[in-house]
Amino acid sequence: MFKLFKSKFYIAVILLVGIFLFGIMGYRLLGDYTWVEAAYMTVITITTVGFGEVRPTDDITKIFTIVLITSSVFIVAYAISVVTEYVLSKNALQNIKYRKMKNQIDKLDNHIIICGYGRNGMQAAKKLKAYQKPFVVIEQDEELVNKYSDDIMFVVGNANEDETLLEAGIDRAHCLISALPNDADNLFVVLSSRQLNKEITIISRASQETSQRKLKLAGANKTIMPDKIGGDHMASLVVLPDLIDFMDHLSFDDEHTINLEEVSVDDLPNGYLYKTLIDLDLRKQTGCTVIGYKQPDGKYIINPDATVELLPNSKLVVLGQPGQIKKLNTLFQIPETTFNG
Repeated sequence: MFKLFKSKFYIAVILLVGIFLFGIMGYRLLGDYTWVEAAYMTVITITTVGFGEVRPTDDITKIFTIVLITSSVFIVAYAISVVTEYVLSKNALQNIKYRKMKNQIDKLDNHIIICGYGRNGMQAAKKLKAYQKPFVVIEQDEELVNKYSDDIMFVVGNANEDETLLEAGIDRAHCLISALPNDADNLFVVLSSRQLNKEITIISRASQETSQRKLKLAGANKTIMPDKIGGDHMASLVVLPDLIDFMDHLSFDDEHTINLEEVSVDDLPNGYLYKTLIDLDLRKQTGCTVIGYKQPDGKYIINPDATVELLPNSKLVVLGQPGQIKKLNTLFQIPETTFNG
């Protein structure tokens, strides 16, 4: 639809320029006006402002003026109608899109909220989208929202305001990621979010080390310093280049890369509860390798022994290719959370 309006707009511009040039050339040739006088006569004729003529006109110039007025009235009216139709239709389509988006957000439950769609917010959204996790982004830059709203659900507003957080479904959300560039803004978001939802998991960005403690006191479960992580990663490329290169392959770029995935023991068939890792035998059945075990009390066992007992509320950390992870999810009927390339 916008392509149609775009073509109409170009036609209107061409007609306006054409009638302007037509008027200048007509007055220049028929009335022997200078270029400035011809441009002046054309403008006051087309716009019908009623200013006086440069000099008395003869019959030929008067007839030309009549033709110019008649032609310009239709062309200007067409141009005004095209611009008006474009503006009104664009606003109407945007309103329809925002209403549809709001209805979708209202239906979300146990979702993730991302506050801020800068560099960190975009990376978080990309990861969540790859893992097919439902999420909504709070962003106050309408130009940014309009650019990406075809693929992502947005709430336009200030994440510091309770009304905006409620519109994003903070009371139903499972997790909130505050990725605003300013630590003070992140602190305010964390405080507000914790007040509105006592159970929500809050992850906040921090620029300064002194802000981390404040954010945790305000209610953040985890705080991340992107600059610190980036610097550490660059230094590690110097100290341990091969190891970091290997870790960089633990991604989901294609079917040959390796993924890390967490599996809740509670999601396994009941027959495996209180059994051991050797009974589960993931390596033989799926090709995945168990590299970690999170105990019910939250403590981790790295490279667990095969005799480790599978207890309720515990989790396994497994390593495998996307196809192997998918086989694991299918074989044990586990809800699939990994990226399908």
